[in-house]
This record gives sequence, structure tokens and C-alpha cells, in this order.
Amino acid sequence: MKFFINEVDQIVNESIDGLLTNPRLAKLDSFPQVRVVVRKDWDKSKVAVISGGGSGHEPAHAGFVGKGMLTAAICGDIFASPSVDAVLSAILAVTGPAGCLLVIKNYTGDRLNFGLAAEQARALGYNVETLIVGDDIALGKEVHRRGLAGTLFVHKIAGQLAEEGGSLAEVSRVAHTVAGQIASIGLSLSEYRQLGQAFHSRLRDDQVELGLGIHGEPGIDIIPYDKADKLMEIVVKKLLESLAVPDSRYALLFNNMGGVSPVEMGLLVNSFRKSTFAAQVDYLIGPSPMMSSINMNGFSISVLQLSDELERLLLSYAEPSAWQLHRFKTPITVESPVLPPTIQYPASANATVRALIQGIASLLVSIETEINMLDAKVGDGDAGSTFALAGKLILSHLDQLPLNETDKLLTTIGRLMARQAGGSSGVLLSILFTAAGSAYAEEADLGKALSAGLQSVKHFGGAKVGDRTMIDALEPAFAALDTSLAQAALQAREGAESTRRILNTKFGRSSYLAENTLRDIPDPGAEVIARVFEYVAAQ
Repeated sequence: MKFFINEVDQIVNESIDGLLTNPRLAKLDSFPQVRVVVRKDWDKSKVAVISGGGSGHEPAHAGFVGKGMLTAAICGDIFASPSVDAVLSAILAVTGPAGCLLVIKNYTGDRLNFGLAAEQARALGYNVETLIVGDDIALGKEVHRRGLAGTLFVHKIAGQLAEEGGSLAEVSRVAHTVAGQIASIGLSLSEYRQLGQAFHSRLRDDQVELGLGIHGEPGIDIIPYDKADKLMEIVVKKLLESLAVPDSRYALLFNNMGGVSPVEMGLLVNSFRKSTFAAQVDYLIGPSPMMSSINMNGFSISVLQLSDELERLLLSYAEPSAWQLHRFKTPITVESPVLPPTIQYPASANATVRALIQGIASLLVSIETEINMLDAKVGDGDAGSTFALAGKLILSHLDQLPLNETDKLLTTIGRLMARQAGGSSGVLLSILFTAAGSAYAEEADLGKALSAGLQSVKHFGGAKVGDRTMIDALEPAFAALDTSLAQAALQAREGAESTRRILNTKFGRSSYLAENTLRDIPDPGAEVIARVFEYVAAQ
């Protein structure tokens, strides 16, 4: 595996310095021996809320330092608790007469190091309260629960009350209330990949892990891989079994463990929305990385049972950009404008034209895989699918086309491409046929009409002959139509073959590729055009 790193032993230090480009934050000058991130504007007149733990969970913990959340965060090495001295330094740096609350995730190293630092601070005369958070419900109620992303609810609500000037007793009380009303569970497709180290997965491709450990430790169960909706059903069922008041109202924190793409996270939120429990969720935080496991390909959900007090504190403004909250609602629709009908002309019959169009469309569908494979060598591998979609559109509307009126037929094909075909090729074909239809209405010459359409393509698309696009086959073929179809097919083929030798262009995707990648590979679009003309000439 490859990662963006310099020196393995400097990953955490350099990451923190990257975060500290934010002018609201600062670090203690004992950095990097002591990694403590603090609010730059803190004046010790209010209760300080402090948390931290091993690095590798970014943006937690330092990413949640700011107004309305944490006063300071202590950052250990990757998945390792910070030292007692580091925790004590944070306490002494930000704690004034109002005291401080230490929020500790329920892991042995954190409990010991934070606990000892709290005792040392008390011995120095500081007023320190501690809270150990264990929100992982995967292992049931009879074990010491691990601290997961639900801890962030404590950061937010305790941090807000402290911001408002609440006493240490009040801040501690509300923090304990939150800790008792949160539950979290996660699911992953694979474990995290340690930066700069080899990766060996304990999961097969047909397995996923339920009840994840955020430090690489195994979850509670390995279950079969399935569709997202099914996996979400399993997660929600497990979560519901743990809720003390299942009919309450909740806030949901949807956490990306670091390796799930945004499109998948949106899909997972929608999978949750389909659950019966979703009707009880009023607010959503995320979906985004909030307490990650470096790059684990998994997610966790955390819920907080709401009360009026907790809801007010939760909804108050929080400065850290990693905290994003909004109401959780079913998708809303607004009225769509009425577009002109795609097919504006009545159908007309012409057996010869019908057979020709049907044959061309069927050809585009039949070569989809072959052209995709060709496109994968020089592009993104979907050119065949784009042309196949155009073919399928024509076939599905064949009975509705004005087959006996050339100008209207060209215009209608252009509209079909514009409305439903994909990719740049679909748009360019739409421009070609739409402009050709207008030109044919003025002068009934198919070659001239298609050439006029091609000029519009060149105008809007920007490419010309020699730029390694389908224009290299289209332009000579259209120019030869007045001679014969056979000559047009020959010119299209020669144009397509010429693209094998075009290795240096200033336009389009080919301009981004190395010469060795392009050499002796025809442009997929030009290849399709050559095959279409060869088919037509053979009829």
C-alpha cells in the first residue's frame, strides 16, 4: 500500500502542524514531546473541557477543539494513549479557578494515564472532574464498554454548557447524563491499513465485521457480506436491543471510519432512513469522518436520547468545522418544470430508414463491451456504454420516430440524445443531429446537413481533426458522402486508423496521457464511427 507520508515517526507531528494552520488553534511550546492543541482564545475564566487519546482517529480529538466543544486535546502516538505528563500539561495550561472536566474514552491506557494526571493536578490544587465514556453496545451490557464516536456528544454538550458559563458541577452532571444516554455500534468491510506498514486482512472478500474495534482489534462477529440495506438492518437491530428507552427521540451521529467514499456514505444514510427507527431521529451529525480508524473501510452510528436540555445544548453553535449538524428528514421534492416533449413530431413510416436505423442502433449495443475495453486503455472505460445507451434509446423509441421526414428525424434523434444519453459523447451527438436537422430543413442535402452539424460540434466541443477524437472519422466521412457510401466508410476507417498515430494533442483527454499509452490505440469514438459507416455501406 502507498500512503502520503514523509517519515513514519513524524506522521502525527506533521498532521498536527497541518491542523494548526487554523488561526483559532495553538499548541503548547513543549511540542512535539507533549502534543497538546488548545483554543488560542481561552482565558481560563470558564470550565475547561479536555479530551484526547491516541492519534489515528482524526478529526478526533484535536479537530474538535473550539468554541462550544473542547478547550484542549491531547494527542498520543497512533492508537496509543498520551503520556501522564502530556495530560497534566493540558490541564495546567487551560484550567483556571472554574476547574476542568476530563472526558476519557474507556480504554485501559486512557483510563490510567488520564486518571493519574487528574490525581496529580488535584494534588497541585486544581479542581478536576473525570468522566469515562463507554458507548460501544456491541458486546452487550455485562462488559466494560469501549469508547467510540458517541463520545463526541459529550464533547459538544459539555463544551456548550461550559461556554455558557456553567459551573464544573453543572458541566459534569450534564456530561454524565449524556454518557448514560448514548449508544454506538459499527460495521466494517476491512480493517484499517497502518501508515507505512504492510497490510494483511483477517476478512475474506465475502465477510464483514460487526461491532468494530477502532484500534484494529476484532469486532464481536464476522458476518456474510451483503447489500447495504441488509447490513444496515443488522446494525440497527443490534442498536435497538441496547436502548433503554426505545420510543424516545434521538440525534444520530453517522461516522465514517476513514475509508468509505462519500457516495457510499450517502447511500448508507439512505439505508438507515429506510429503517423503522429512522422515524425517531430528529437530527443528523455527518455523515463524515469524526472519530475514524485511520482509513478503515467501515462506519459507525451513535445515537443520543434527547431531552429538552440536551437538545438545546446540542443545537447551539459549535466552532469546529468537523461538527456538522442538521435536521434529519425524509427526502423532499419540489415541483419540476415541464420540459418540452422529447418527441415533438408525429411518427411516420419508412421501412428502409427503419431497418437502417435499427441496424445501426443494434450495432452500438452489440459492441459495448469491446469498445469499453478499448476505452479502458486510453480513458475511463465507458465509451462503449455511452454509445450503447444511445443505441438502446433509439431502439426503444423506434415506433415513435418520424422516419419519413429526414429533418424531423435528425432533430428528434438529437433531442433523444440530449435528454437521456450520457457522457460528453452523448451531448456531442445531440449537438450534431440537432444542428443537422435544422440545416436539412433549409437545404435537403444530407451530406451538407451532417457537415453543418459537425461544425456545431467543433464549435461547442473545441476539437478538430488531429485532436484524436471521433471528429477524425466523422469529418472525412461526411465530406465523402456525395461520392458514395463506400467511399465515406473508407474515409471513416482511415480517419479512425490515423488516431493510432496521434500521440501529442492539445485538447481532450488524450492531452493528459503519455505517448506510450496512446501509441497504436485508436480513439474509441472514432472506431465506433468507422464501424457505423462500414455497416451502412454494407447494406
